[in-house]
Amino acid sequence: MATPGRSARSVLACGEVRTCLLPSFQALDGRAAAQLLRLRADEHVKVSERPNLYALSPEVLTGVDCRLPTSNGAKVRAVGTVATRAALTEGRVLQSTAYFSAPADGPDTRRPWGHYLVRPGVVEPFGKLPQRATAEGVLRGGGRGELDLGMIAEGLLAQLVRHPLLDHKAPFKSRRTHLRWAARRTPGGEEPTLDRFTLAPDGLRTVELSVPESVPATAVAGLCEDLALHDWLLTTVVHMLENSRLGAADGPTAVLALRPAVDHLLHLWMPRAHVDRTLGHLWDVLERDPGFSRQWENLRQRIRDQLAIQAIPLLHQALSTR
Repeated sequence: MATPGRSARSVLACGEVRTCLLPSFQALDGRAAAQLLRLRADEHVKVSERPNLYALSPEVLTGVDCRLPTSNGAKVRAVGTVATRAALTEGRVLQSTAYFSAPADGPDTRRPWGHYLVRPGVVEPFGKLPQRATAEGVLRGGGRGELDLGMIAEGLLAQLVRHPLLDHKAPFKSRRTHLRWAARRTPGGEEPTLDRFTLAPDGLRTVELSVPESVPATAVAGLCEDLALHDWLLTTVVHMLENSRLGAADGPTAVLALRPAVDHLLHLWMPRAHVDRTLGHLWDVLERDPGFSRQWENLRQRIRDQLAIQAIPLLHQALSTR
């Protein structure tokens, strides 16, 4: 049992990231992004302009007292706080993340809220934590009466998109994606590993990692936000290409369908730009299989080729009128 007044060692960290297009016709600049993401009056939004415009909100806490989702049906009550934050990339792509860490065991009885508030982002089980079953349960998604990280992340996203700064005139249609992750904590001498990445057709992605206990959960959340951002970019551009009906629609129609990709998305591809250096190498796994950047380069080249093909008749027309 964990000793009261001390933080037990975390053996598991879990989270969910929601990613969507900001409902605004114009991308927000750094000042507007900071205004949008100011979730707390006592803490500033972090804004970075290099290598791209990136804004990260301060964290807010949500108190929880409920069962943890488990894959084996074990009923594990847990109490604590879930950390939630939001990020905006290039004033265009909005993300919200909810995550927590959990120790191997916790008190046998509920403590006063002060005990949990001094452990932000930590959810303590009553008794022992079924680590594997909990990780699998989080990746599956919380059921009725269970901790639902997606609902918490979605709540923050809903709050942000109602902000008066936004005109709700998105420049193109797109789908939201959600990425669930679970990170097993390992002894400090072991290297981080990305053990599994899965994609489902309904917009759900899951990531399983093994991360040394010395790496903070905020860094793991940052890695997963980066994965979710680039997966959303891939998903969105693929749908644009499908809807453009290349080879079937007339040239101007196809170009019109692809223009949003050129105007708003193609310059956003910067894997690892805001990932903790201790975890950046995990991107190499996704570059090998399924090959994120190879697929992105292929999509970008197809768009460029299509635009070039459509430009040739216009060039000939301009030359013939001289």
